[in-house]
Amino acid sequence: MDAPGRFQRVSLRARVTLLAAFCVAGAVAVVSLGAYMTVSQNLRDQFDENLRQRAQAAATAPKVTDEVTQIPGAFLAAGDIRIGLLDQNGQMFYPHGTLSPPTSGGDLDVARGSSLENIWTDARSESRVISVPYPDGQAIVIAQSLKPMNTTLGKLSVVLFVISGLGVLVAAAAGTAVARTGLRPVQRLTDATERVALHGDLRPIPVSGDDELARLTQRFNAMLAAVADSQERQRRLVADAGHELRTPLTSMRTNLELLLASEKPGSPTLSDEDKAEINDDVRAQLDELTTLIGDLVELAREDAPQVVQEPVDLVEVVERALDRARRRAAGDVRFDVELQPWSLLGDSSALERAVLNLLDNAVKFSASGGTVRLSLRPLGDGSAVVEVADSGPGIADADLPHVFERFYRSQEARTLPGSGLGLAIVKQAAERHGGAAYAGRAPEGGALFTLRLPGRPFPESH
Repeated sequence: MDAPGRFQRVSLRARVTLLAAFCVAGAVAVVSLGAYMTVSQNLRDQFDENLRQRAQAAATAPKVTDEVTQIPGAFLAAGDIRIGLLDQNGQMFYPHGTLSPPTSGGDLDVARGSSLENIWTDARSESRVISVPYPDGQAIVIAQSLKPMNTTLGKLSVVLFVISGLGVLVAAAAGTAVARTGLRPVQRLTDATERVALHGDLRPIPVSGDDELARLTQRFNAMLAAVADSQERQRRLVADAGHELRTPLTSMRTNLELLLASEKPGSPTLSDEDKAEINDDVRAQLDELTTLIGDLVELAREDAPQVVQEPVDLVEVVERALDRARRRAAGDVRFDVELQPWSLLGDSSALERAVLNLLDNAVKFSASGGTVRLSLRPLGDGSAVVEVADSGPGIADADLPHVFERFYRSQEARTLPGSGLGLAIVKQAAERHGGAAYAGRAPEGGALFTLRLPGRPFPESH
């Protein structure tokens, strides 16, 4: 596996630690190298300047007589250097008991007067050598050992190396601490996702601070809350659907078992009237099951996320629903209709189903010869309302807060056909389109249902 692949397999915490250590190591290395080079250059410059001053002092020192030879008086005061007098022929005079300083061709040029100074480094003796002119065609040559300065620079390099290593270790420790502290919310998110995946645990994660990770945690908690709410709604739907399906299925099973038992030899026979009554009951229960299953399918479709939205002429939607309601209603129920233009983006079939449910509900509770009032009008605030009012008994105060709940049926509605899901479908369709559904009392005395939807007064141009 290549290096990038291996690096990607390292944990994020380790990568943060390594990155901090590498960054500090690079910075410390640059600073240490710069400090070493600066100190080294300064020491060398000071060494050369000191050597130059000593050479100039030696060249101007008074002469003394050593037996029959006159030599510079500085020869007698030199203790840490090697010093000598070089003539034009290359002959070197130096104090007895000392070593001769090294020479080069540049030093001979100084003795001959063709150069004013020559300074150089002798690698064999590890010393710095300087030569300056001296009277009578000679040159003072001074050599001073570089070993003390090199020892100092060596110690400095060791100190800088140790400090750099400590800096890298401190940076790695600091990077580890920062990674552990900074990535703790990420670790909590990781633990939460594993908890959800393995156990379905949707508990929210504690949030601390207000940085990007805290906001990410808040969004994750919001997602967990949405998933928990969706699961709870699904659980209630399944539980309520099972409860509602149990009653017609039990009744149908009883009727079918009674019919089958009457066909067995020796069993009491049923009269034609009893058989007809049982057949009517079975048909009614089948119709109830068909309606209930259709409503459940519609609710499941409404719960799914809406993918496609299209321009909808709400007047056309309401008119289609009205035609279907008229075909289902008894001939003695009248419709009072008033529609004004309105358009919006949405799902026309879902809106048609919602309006049809309101009309069917109004027809069901209207008395014989009653009137169902249907109106579509804008409110002037960017929304319009579809109002359906009936001439029935109205909604009791105790039932008003619950009429849009799934499977809820008032005491009066329990004797009438229906699944208790129609108004829940209306509410979901309204909320799916950014609107709302309301229930109240109509001026006529019956129930008044209002479907409020956003949009614009005129159909959108294509």
